[in-house]
Amino acid sequence: MNLPAGGTLRVYLDYDTVAAAGLDPRVATTARSWTLMGLSYETLVKVDEKFGFVPGLAKSWKIVSPTEYVFDLREDAVFSNGRPMTAEDVKGSIEMLQESKSSWALQLGPIASVDITGPHQVTIRLSAPYTALLGALANTPAAILPVKEARAGTIDLSKQMVGTGPYVATAHVQDESWTFTKNPHHPDAAKIGVDTIDIEIVADEANRLAAIRDGSAHYAFFNNADALDLLAGSPQARVVKQQNTDFYYLILNSKNPTSPLHDERVRLAVNAAIDRAQLSDLALAGLGLTTGVTPVTLPGACDPAKLPSATLSDAEISKLLADAGATNIKLSLTTWNEESAPAQIAQIIQQQLQRFGITIEIKVVDDPAYVAEFYGSDQPATADIGISWYAGYGDAAMVSRWWNTEQATFTARYMTGSPELNALVVKASQEPQGASRDQVLTELCAAVDKGAEQIPLMTRPGVIAYRTDKVSPTINTNEGYGNLLRYITDFRLTGTK
Repeated sequence: MNLPAGGTLRVYLDYDTVAAAGLDPRVATTARSWTLMGLSYETLVKVDEKFGFVPGLAKSWKIVSPTEYVFDLREDAVFSNGRPMTAEDVKGSIEMLQESKSSWALQLGPIASVDITGPHQVTIRLSAPYTALLGALANTPAAILPVKEARAGTIDLSKQMVGTGPYVATAHVQDESWTFTKNPHHPDAAKIGVDTIDIEIVADEANRLAAIRDGSAHYAFFNNADALDLLAGSPQARVVKQQNTDFYYLILNSKNPTSPLHDERVRLAVNAAIDRAQLSDLALAGLGLTTGVTPVTLPGACDPAKLPSATLSDAEISKLLADAGATNIKLSLTTWNEESAPAQIAQIIQQQLQRFGITIEIKVVDDPAYVAEFYGSDQPATADIGISWYAGYGDAAMVSRWWNTEQATFTARYMTGSPELNALVVKASQEPQGASRDQVLTELCAAVDKGAEQIPLMTRPGVIAYRTDKVSPTINTNEGYGNLLRYITDFRLTGTK
């Protein structure tokens, strides 16, 4: 069915961009920031539904060697201020991202230089092989910026989004709403299906459910898997479960020398005692998939069923604790209340560990308090255990960088790490895709699992609901960067505009 273009799409999201970071994509660290900024910004390459890399602002590229990538650029890309994009913008954007020292600058890997090698061509040279480069270039923080204006100060990237993307932000009230209108300078403007996007930031999940039921929202996201059942009786609401490369993980704080978790045997025992399948069934309606440090939904990921912790029997778990002299263990667990799943996961883990003589005291705090506990200072974290989640990205080796204590210094408050693990993380990033890299990733997964300082649990699925009488969307079944509006230019309204 060919539907006409035009009209206004009403989207309800759970949270906004991070206010403190502003609107600069280089320092965007959350999935919603990537989604919202991705409406206005574009990247050199994009990922498809199978995590292959496809053209973005680069119409093609050639990997000359493991350390040299040549990108031929689109000649019709135009910033929303009307200025054509140039090779200087591409070179400068990558250099500005490196200068930012943000977490995504680390994901870019060992870029030695970015050179303009033709009127519409840029060559990136690396100081060492880095297989995840295309994956790093595919996410919003690596967006191409209007560098001339940004360097001159005529555009403040923290306050204004000026990209080559399909939409322009025309109104924004932090934590309340956004309005995006079609970018008239976009080369595909005539093909874009929706003229205006009105986005409401609605933290309360019940209110988002009500908005889908009554049609005031056309499209909405839910962290709570129960939305699948809660909307089942709404005839014009269609609910889609979206698997993500994102995953929940458990922090086992090894830095406190008086804690039982200072002993690797105790951490491995705790790791092995956690039943991931039960966690998924009870907290995520069975949608979460057990994973190792390489997100299980990505090509080349290791098999979580073969991890050291997955092969231990109850008797072997008890022996690990006995050998460590760990009896009547009492541990504190801190998690956050921004969504329901972490507290549910904490309660289930509390029950699972109790049968091994481990008592867990749970503390649920708001997001700022959680950040302060585990990431907010240079002092060791005081809580024994934390529950959080990582974005899994689009390449199996990317998230593992957060286990390299020489690179991800934010983990230093609770993670000791090891030179061997750091070396495996680097090796996994350098191996070309294929059987050799898969083997390195398997070794990396096993080392992370055995060391048990940051323990991957299961994938963090999402639920997208939309009104069939309002919109016909295109949605990935598996998403790597949390971009709920990845195919927004293909959306069409089906009812009253």
